[in-house]
Amino acid sequence: MADTVIHPTAIIEDGASLGTGVRVGPFCHIGSKAVLEDDVILKSHVVIDGNTIIGERTNIAPFASLGSAPQHLGYKGEDTKLIIGQDNNIREYVTMNPGTVSGRGQTVVGNGCLFMASTHVAHDCIVGNNVIMANNATLGGHVSVQDFVFMGGMSAVHQYCRVGIYAFVGAAALVTTDVIPYGSVIGNHARLEGLNIVGMKRRNTPRAVIHKIRSAYRLLFAQEGTLQERIEDVSEMFSDSEEVSRIISFIKAESSRPLCTPKA
Repeated sequence: MADTVIHPTAIIEDGASLGTGVRVGPFCHIGSKAVLEDDVILKSHVVIDGNTIIGERTNIAPFASLGSAPQHLGYKGEDTKLIIGQDNNIREYVTMNPGTVSGRGQTVVGNGCLFMASTHVAHDCIVGNNVIMANNATLGGHVSVQDFVFMGGMSAVHQYCRVGIYAFVGAAALVTTDVIPYGSVIGNHARLEGLNIVGMKRRNTPRAVIHKIRSAYRLLFAQEGTLQERIEDVSEMFSDSEEVSRIISFIKAESSRPLCTPKA
């Protein structure tokens, strides 16, 4: 096991927990409730505040600030949490806030994500695994982002929105509605442009699966009938498809935001 190495200019408050192989660079500040699991690396000038857990092998670049108070007027210093998973790459000036008592009480980030410079994850968000947020991408409070989502630079997601698995959010898009799994959205305000075919191919999704998803998409957003009727038809026609069922379940799930649809 590698030894933990702490630069002499770093400040580690009493009570902080550091695993084996942790490396803390110059001028970092780690709060008393922070937990850094094995092999976490803080390059320099990183601030870890509040009740924050950072998973194994996560690499954090200079000037990131993780776990500071939520940007929420109702927050009164409650002991809420920020939980960050394993193998994440968190770049310069990234900010992530813990949850609020009026929300989930915790912000949760999965494993294997890349947060490019100046991205922001607000209070009470849930971010899945293998998510990529490009420079300056922003999540408002209570947002849910599922696995393998890609968010383009300077894009933003409105509070309480959901972004489904494998979805693509274009650069500078402003998402104010729920994005279906495998969907691709662009614009301000964002509209559903089609499917994230490129993302699916990069993840080696079989051609037959992509064909089913494309066929289901065309039926779901056709002009004929009501959306409810089209959902029922697609559910029946593609009952053998896990991917299409995932889209249907996403649409049917309770949500405080409307569904992102193609431009009329």
